[in-house]
Amino acid sequence: MRVLAVTKIFPNAAEPLSAPFNRQQFAALGALCQLDVLATIPWYPGSAALARWSSAGRLAAVPRHEIIDGLAVAHPRTLFLPRIAHALWGPLYAASLAPEIARWRGRCDVVLGSWAYPDGFAAILLARALGVPSVVKLHGSDVNVIAQMPGPRFLMKHALPRAARVVAVSRALADAVIALGVDPARVALVGNGVDAALFRVRDRAEARAALGLPAAGDLLLYVGNLKETKGVIDLAEAFAQLVARRPGTRLAIVGGGEARAWLDAIAARAGDAILLAGPRPLAEIPTWMAASDMVVLASWAEGTPNVLLEALSCGRRVVATAVGGIPDVVSSELLGELVPPRDREALAAALERGLDRRYDPVQVARAGGRGGWAESARALHAVLEAAAAER
Repeated sequence: MRVLAVTKIFPNAAEPLSAPFNRQQFAALGALCQLDVLATIPWYPGSAALARWSSAGRLAAVPRHEIIDGLAVAHPRTLFLPRIAHALWGPLYAASLAPEIARWRGRCDVVLGSWAYPDGFAAILLARALGVPSVVKLHGSDVNVIAQMPGPRFLMKHALPRAARVVAVSRALADAVIALGVDPARVALVGNGVDAALFRVRDRAEARAALGLPAAGDLLLYVGNLKETKGVIDLAEAFAQLVARRPGTRLAIVGGGEARAWLDAIAARAGDAILLAGPRPLAEIPTWMAASDMVVLASWAEGTPNVLLEALSCGRRVVATAVGGIPDVVSSELLGELVPPRDREALAAALERGLDRRYDPVQVARAGGRGGWAESARALHAVLEAAAAER
């Protein structure tokens, strides 16, 4: 089977740490079929001259072709006009991929769009032009946030029911896309995996020594994009309440993004209690998790966040918001506690309760561990095969 994947969430030479979940699943999928990836790059006239201020500008130097984890990855440019209505994003994205029709006609059996809009929308149109089925994979904010905007919602309600299959990483996402008009019989649940060789129980003291962190004191950890909607500002403000009552407690924030300046200001008020570590390689994240006492995710909306699966596999309890597929992950008190989104007082209280609770990391890992990426890729491959068989 020959699969052509379309996605804007994938690593590249300028952002090698981007979307590790997509990279890992695609690498495992590539062992089961012929997989080519169109990892798109946003572009608009003059974007390269605005690299200092524009993400599209920073990506302008990405090469047209790369080999990533053994996969052939092309980086076609897609027209993106900042500050315009999101309703135009999907059609412009699809139009930008029109040159791929001649290149891939007769060379693929199914088109996979990873991210509902604009990627999935464009993948459906590209597949129809190629005369092959399409499969769209949902992740979280593509449905929980983007699909709530009037323009994208209208286009997704029109396009998604025309996909041969829609893949959701959580039951909540599946229900949301069914509400958009997708036939429930065409919706498949495929969970993400965890690299068990990386994310496993390790010694806390050794991990702290490896990172140069103090051996004593409680340590909370956030790993992810620094965006307001990820709840990282809520976390920092809740932590500021907590540390006033528990001197010596620290919060490590691993990641980069638009909220960094905001976090710098909060960290300045907290002295050395908040550590902003910046983006770190995937291979280093398990050490940060092992060094922590608890991992926190206060997102406003989610699919099934891999950071929680990885934290539990490392034997670390979590505090997270009760949104999307998170309640399916944090399913018992052994694994952690859930709080409402955007409620900083409830979050601070839950963090304090969590730090007061002693637990066995091995028990947490045993109860909260998930399958690996090979298992996840096999499930996705089966969905793709079923779609291709209906051609």
